Amino acid sequence: MPNFCAAPNCTRKSTQSDLAFFRFPRDPERCRIWVENCRRADLEAKTSDQLNKHYRLCAKHFDPAMVCKTSPYRTVLKDTAIPTIFDLTSHLKNPHTRHRKRIKELTDEDIRKIKERRLQSAEQAAKNEAVEDSTATSEDEPQLSTEEKEFREYLRSLFEVMVMLGKQSIPVVAGKIFETELESNNFLAILNYCMNAGDDALKKRFEATAVNSEYLSATQQSQLLDIFENTVREEMLMEVRESRFFSIVTGDLVEFAGDKHLPLFLRFVNQHNVLREEFLDFVPFDGDEPALVERLEAQLTDRWGLSMEDCRGQAHKATGTYSTKMKAVAVLLMEKYPLALHMPCSHLALNIHIANCLPFPNVQIVMETLRRIGSFFKTPLTQEELERAISTHYQKNEEKANALKQQASTDWTQQHNVFDVLLDILPPLLLCMDNIRDNDDGKFTGSVSADAYSITEILAEFEIIVTIVILKNVLTFTRAFGRNVQGETLDVFFAATSLTAVLHSLNEVNDNIDVYHEFWYEEAVNVAALMEIPVTVPRLFVRKQRLADTGEIQAESYYKEYVTMPVIHGIMQEVEDMFSETNLKTLKCLSLVPAVMGQMKFNTTEENYADVYRSDLPNPDTLPAELHCWRIKWKHRGKEVRLPTTIHETLQLPDVKFFPNVNSFLKVLSTLPVLKIEGDKSGTANERLQAYLDSVPAKQWNKSLAMLNINTHVRHDLDVMVDKYCRLYAEDDPESEDKSEATEETTEETTEETTEETTEEAAEED
Repeated sequence: MPNFCAAPNCTRKSTQSDLAFFRFPRDPERCRIWVENCRRADLEAKTSDQLNKHYRLCAKHFDPAMVCKTSPYRTVLKDTAIPTIFDLTSHLKNPHTRHRKRIKELTDEDIRKIKERRLQSAEQAAKNEAVEDSTATSEDEPQLSTEEKEFREYLRSLFEVMVMLGKQSIPVVAGKIFETELESNNFLAILNYCMNAGDDALKKRFEATAVNSEYLSATQQSQLLDIFENTVREEMLMEVRESRFFSIVTGDLVEFAGDKHLPLFLRFVNQHNVLREEFLDFVPFDGDEPALVERLEAQLTDRWGLSMEDCRGQAHKATGTYSTKMKAVAVLLMEKYPLALHMPCSHLALNIHIANCLPFPNVQIVMETLRRIGSFFKTPLTQEELERAISTHYQKNEEKANALKQQASTDWTQQHNVFDVLLDILPPLLLCMDNIRDNDDGKFTGSVSADAYSITEILAEFEIIVTIVILKNVLTFTRAFGRNVQGETLDVFFAATSLTAVLHSLNEVNDNIDVYHEFWYEEAVNVAALMEIPVTVPRLFVRKQRLADTGEIQAESYYKEYVTMPVIHGIMQEVEDMFSETNLKTLKCLSLVPAVMGQMKFNTTEENYADVYRSDLPNPDTLPAELHCWRIKWKHRGKEVRLPTTIHETLQLPDVKFFPNVNSFLKVLSTLPVLKIEGDKSGTANERLQAYLDSVPAKQWNKSLAMLNINTHVRHDLDVMVDKYCRLYAEDDPESEDKSEATEETTEETTEETTEETTEEAAEED
């Protein structure tokens, strides 16, 4: 929501300039002076709390000396600041102009009181300034000593090295100095290189460090990382606070030193109307669902200063048994904050997300095997072996072989049609795994051969074949819907209107389960026969059946009851939960995008869905009239004007500022996790996290370095980091410790020498 300046004859608003806007003060006396100087008669009857909440003045009405820029993103006023610069006459040049902010006419008595008050204020300000000057002079006199300046330069060099470590994913390793040479490790080796390259600050510090003492201890390295991490995070949080609305996105669990952590991302629209999704931290995953919800809330509110009341969406990319826990977390969060809508995430294909959420062991084995296959074929030479196996298996069908090779060269385990591709590629995949397991030419390591053997054993089970076939056929009904709902804006809007048809198709399958299962079971039997896999019932079930003495069950009946029917019911339930009535209402609000309005012949009815976000709009009462004007604007545009096709394009239009409700609506919609991020050239934060995890051995994963590596694009001010370090850890300066130790050593040596001399003199006298 833009801020409008309350000053007479001032038409500035926050979305049209880089000016800072300041709230009226809560202090009643100061607030009264602000109102008096504004000459707004209509503001005199309002309380200071009302004025503080609803009215702003832009920086143009304050003396520049009263405005302080504490950082590139934050501007504040001095405590004694009073607005004194106003235009009270320009409206007289055009008397027919109507003004919302009417200027109060002053009486002689008003003028006399204002003069007296200003005189008193000037005298008080002069006194305060004199006190400040004398204090500043006394404070500024000491200045930084030479040692302090050198220490700050040394810290700056260390932080520069940290920047490089973060960008290059180089792990930090603690080390010591032995015989004036740095022990061989990453961090200290880089410091050594920098010293040899001419970094005087590091070199001087090194030369002053005592032999056999730590040049930079593990504790100090940890302190540097903490400062760096918190500074980078604060830069991103300032943008989130300015944008107000955000959504939560969590990723797959990551393990550090044996403890599982949940990657936490925030989605928001920044001040340039660009959708951002940034990685903020790793949250410990221990405890039950209420404890995890409480931890997430504490992280966002207590530590980061955000409000969960401004959370408009949540998505949780979980797998296996953790998906059940994260669904419970989502439900608990929605009970507390109903507008934090639970949706699938645009990072993950909808069909994969649905399958991950099914709480059946056979389905989870299939999904875990898919993840292992995706990771396996990132190993050198494995992809070439797979392509050779495809050529061998489909040597009589070259067209099919080429199509499969092209699919296998992409990240097919993450696509909407993953189960179709898996069934097509299954025979050559098993052939490939057998060749790698045999390893006749010795190209592969023992661990790679062992992985190939393990994957083959899983895929050669008939239960897994049936599960893959059932997933492929049932999720066919959601494949097009999922591709659209995670696609372009126009596709998302029409997908929201087509969910009824998807559920109708799934219900039809459920009602005719006998017929569908017969076809699907036959398909699974044919696939198994092709690979010479016997048709069997799982051994565990057979043993339980024998113990219960319930008689023998046929394989087809078993798989209908324990695979087909649970999978269909589970998928239907997941789709209904992820796309509830409220979620669909929200997605239908995408008709605010002009291209969608054009497809709908400008007969859209956003008013019917606006209640979801009514409290987020600046002027909800004028929404119907504003939407009417918005439709008319685009309906009667010139032929040469192209309709914007996405929220991002629409928000970049200069005219959208004249439609404050539409502008706010689009910004909130843009944060929904299901919508894809557009124009992110550096890749999503989730992709950058995965790149870090893939490039660094698991034993060397570091939470702080992962945070820095993912967010190297975020501005980082080294001087701010140095200031923070000096403020928090100045007393831990090892140089001061070295000096004290040196003093102690000197004292000890002097004492020893004195004792020896005294003893020798006594011996001579005797």
